[in-house]
Amino acid sequence: MSTPSANPHLTPLDFDLVIFDCDGILVDSEPIALRLNAEMLAELGWYPSDDEIVDLFLGRSMASNLLVIEERTGRPVPEAWTERFRMRMHEAHEAELTEIAGVREALDGIVARGVSRCVASSGTPDKIRHSLARCDLAGYFGDAVFSASEVAHGKPAPDLFLHAAAAMQVDPASCVVVEDSRYGVAAARAAGMAVVGFAGGITPEHHLADADVVITDMALLPTTFDGLLPRGSRPPEPVRVGVRDAAGS
Repeated sequence: MSTPSANPHLTPLDFDLVIFDCDGILVDSEPIALRLNAEMLAELGWYPSDDEIVDLFLGRSMASNLLVIEERTGRPVPEAWTERFRMRMHEAHEAELTEIAGVREALDGIVARGVSRCVASSGTPDKIRHSLARCDLAGYFGDAVFSASEVAHGKPAPDLFLHAAAAMQVDPASCVVVEDSRYGVAAARAAGMAVVGFAGGITPEHHLADADVVITDMALLPTTFDGLLPRGSRPPEPVRVGVRDAAGS
């Protein structure tokens, strides 16, 4: 896949780096994860609601989620269960995974503005790269892919985003994060970065209340940046951007 080149006639953004989460931002994997969590947690005798699964697990690493499961079930999670979960997730991704609607348009717009971009996700490096390749999005990021497995503490700690910024040689204050989970938004805030929340998937909008702006259409992302200032100029309440027609009004 070839990506567009920077267009010198477009106004540059106020940010030097856009940091993307992967699941629920670039690829539409969260509904798959929701279904598999419900099915496989039942095997352990725990039957959480969809809302509980989103609240407890969305945006966090497998290691963090296993600790939650052990706390709720009162016993260690069998290693065979964990391996079966990973296998089923991989198989489901192979069969069902698609890109988030509008994300290619968003990425093309960011590339056209000449802004650097990277992925920083709670998934393992192999899982992230497989997801990007499966949806033909890897070319937008090259080697700029970072995993929570590379840092001491995953989201909501700021470690992952600070690691990504350092590797990309960008000041955290000049970064903007695109996230769909409350844990990711908290991590971006703790890292001193601006953050755009995406509520176009399974995340309830109130989970993203601490984001600088909330969008429901990923294609609006580049124009959303036009009105978003670097960290320190955050409005008192998150701005909500809904449908594309509203953005042009």
